[in-house]
Amino acid sequence: MSSSSRFAVAVHVLTLMAWSDDESLKSEQIAESVNTNPVVIRRMLCELAEDKLVVSHTGATGGSRLARDPGQIRLLDVYRAVEGTDVFSLHPKRPSHRCPVGATIGPVLKDVRGEIDSAIEDVLAGITIEDIVRRLKPSVQRSDVRKKRAGATSRSAPSY
Repeated sequence: MSSSSRFAVAVHVLTLMAWSDDESLKSEQIAESVNTNPVVIRRMLCELAEDKLVVSHTGATGGSRLARDPGQIRLLDVYRAVEGTDVFSLHPKRPSHRCPVGATIGPVLKDVRGEIDSAIEDVLAGITIEDIVRRLKPSVQRSDVRKKRAGATSRSAPSY
């Protein structure tokens, strides 16, 4: 089974926007950073806009940017915007009522799922996009030092 990468991509998108300050970014620029198709980014931007996390403008001078300060965007807001609810789904078919496990597993797994969802929400509620930018900066600085040593041109932020 594979898991969704939508949350990770959404955090990447919002962090890139925070990194770029108030500059509006085109979906092509964002897609280049994420290494995906601009259509995927545009769809995600629509979802993020519905939850008032980004604002977008169309046209030649258009683009997208954060709708509010990165310190006010919690990862829980992002998670809810792109992933929705429950961390896992229960089996779509009703298990056998003749089996002692099958007859009682549903309610037990619902309780476990509730505990997991609650724990995830607690962690995500305590981290903001601004926190992600802060965590990212030391890594970018180390990367810049490696590039300088290798003779590459240094820049502290993507030129979007």
